Amino acid sequence: MRPLWAVLLGLVLIGCTGMPEGIQPVTGFEQSRYLGTWHEIARLDHSFERGLSAVTASYSLKDNGEIRVINRGFDAESESWKEAEGRAQFVDNPTVAHLKVSFFGPFFGSYVVFELGEEYDYAFISGYNTSYAWLLARTPQVSDEIKQRFERRLGELGFSTDELIWPETQLPDETPPGIEASAAR
Repeated sequence: MRPLWAVLLGLVLIGCTGMPEGIQPVTGFEQSRYLGTWHEIARLDHSFERGLSAVTASYSLKDNGEIRVINRGFDAESESWKEAEGRAQFVDNPTVAHLKVSFFGPFFGSYVVFELGEEYDYAFISGYNTSYAWLLARTPQVSDEIKQRFERRLGELGFSTDELIWPETQLPDETPPGIEASAAR
């Protein structure tokens, strides 16, 4: 018989790879098209990105089949770039955009792509609950139509849209480490 703490820990970890009610991951997902660098256009605030701007997420395939995740952002307070490296795996089927991501140890959080541009040019992302949401794009700017659609979808799904942060997506005359100048413009 397992100790109660092990059972509770297991339930917590499973809960972190779930998704909010109403969220449906994109099906027909093509991992190879999703790999590469994305710019964070909007997010709900959370401690691990607080105060960062010009945030990017870069995804690449590792030899073991996992996805390497590199998140970078500029911290104006310390005037320095912050970086975190993690790993992602599909929860079930690699054609369903429901992944679990870990930045430390065996602890995973949900990463659900619930809307994706036909050209893989923008993505709406949710975490395991309505406290986590991101709008990512291949370029540092997106149309007002995409921004409004993101806000509207989040509102319909019960997210707090009044808490959205729209950080600076690019710093003047600076390119984040690991991003080619042409991709940042």
